Amino acid sequence: MTLWNRLPLIWLLLVNLAGLAAMGADKYKARHHQWRIPEKTLFLIAIIGGSAGSLAGMFLFHHKTRHLSFLIGMPLILVLQIFIAVII
Repeated sequence: MTLWNRLPLIWLLLVNLAGLAAMGADKYKARHHQWRIPEKTLFLIAIIGGSAGSLAGMFLFHHKTRHLSFLIGMPLILVLQIFIAVII
């Protein structure tokens, strides 16, 4: 497998780690009354490929689990991304 073939996998790994870290960081900031990561940034990370990491971070850190937009939006983004990957 060449480097060019591995780039999408490397991208997915990095962006999912970023999604997980962003959820953890935002939860920490919420608890310590600090500047928060905007919700649209959290969704953007998910949309560019980090939906699995963001979803894992939601439940690992118990963050945004009461927000209906996150409870529906994050899994929906993941399902759409899997659907697109299967089609491609």
